[in-house]
Amino acid sequence: MRPSEFRYEENLNKPWARALRASAKVALGFDPAPPADVVEAFASMYYDGDPAAEAIGVRDRNALARALEQDVEGEPEWLDEAMVEHGARVFRRYGPDVFRFAGSITLQGYAESSVAKPLALTGAYAGASSRRRFLETVAFWIAVSEPGGLLPGAPGRTAALRVRAMHVFVRQRLLAHSEWRRDAWGVPISQADALMTLMGGSFLPGLAMKSMGYRPTNADIEAMMHFWRYVGHLMGVRPRFYPTSMKDAWRLMFMGAVKGSGLSGEDGRHLCQSYVRAFEPDPQAPLPARLRGALSSGIHRGYARFFLPPWTYRKNGLPPAGLWALYPALGFPVVFGAETLRRIFPPLDEVADRVARRRRLRFYRHHAGEREPEYRPTETFTR
Repeated sequence: MRPSEFRYEENLNKPWARALRASAKVALGFDPAPPADVVEAFASMYYDGDPAAEAIGVRDRNALARALEQDVEGEPEWLDEAMVEHGARVFRRYGPDVFRFAGSITLQGYAESSVAKPLALTGAYAGASSRRRFLETVAFWIAVSEPGGLLPGAPGRTAALRVRAMHVFVRQRLLAHSEWRRDAWGVPISQADALMTLMGGSFLPGLAMKSMGYRPTNADIEAMMHFWRYVGHLMGVRPRFYPTSMKDAWRLMFMGAVKGSGLSGEDGRHLCQSYVRAFEPDPQAPLPARLRGALSSGIHRGYARFFLPPWTYRKNGLPPAGLWALYPALGFPVVFGAETLRRIFPPLDEVADRVARRRRLRFYRHHAGEREPEYRPTETFTR
């Protein structure tokens, strides 16, 4: 069983996909197209939700989160705690740069209805809520990746379980919505889309942040993939397969690039525009606040323009970024130099970790103030 908007085989023979596959073969040294059984498993994952949490049958979201905290499922057999901490440390190393990157590449996913429609129908990441929801996600990223953040009772683990409970309730309500098309999109917040989200927090930044001067090794990236696999496990993401190597991840990303139908339409465009406009300064604010807002807005536009394909940026009618499009690469010499020193002198790694943790907390407080994340599902639909 597969949703009708999953079009991998149909798109695979189109000229652009053939060109992508051929160039990837040359660059990677292997065929990026995954085996047929992986394609079939991934397509069917659009109909996989979170049966373990849904089976608990608790109607109250907070009660469900408390029930999940009892760890009724136990730890997965594949868990490597040292690798989880290694991956979390690599993720921390990127500081707030990875937040802006992840926010930007999410816009690419909004082309697909299975991603855009839940957000459009609930109003999450749309309009005025876009900034608040993004910063709530930033708080989540910080909490789960802090040292010891995923231990029982730690803030990161608690946040992951609260988000899991939130997803259960959103999924149930959307499945009953008159606009939801199960035949075309699968179930809301499916295992397939969740898996791609985990790759967007691990494998993709592991590659893309190199353009900013960071120097993760393949082992670093694979550790970050393992870290996000465990975060996903706590959130109820239990995919039928999960990449454990760079080669597997490349193949999954190739399938992700080819499979889409791009039919989210105006909902997808509205989500993209809402994100880019979320950091625009308040025209009624005092001058210093407007100047800080203009700086923040320019940086976020620059990240989106730098990391998004040009056709995605144009298709969604995003505002010109101008010279801000160069911003992500401006610090390359400094970042590359610091990364090199960290490699040569291991004691500097601890210093770099402390600095990165301070930078990302400062980023969150600058934009969110003292507001704490709530991880609450939207109570009413936008339509």
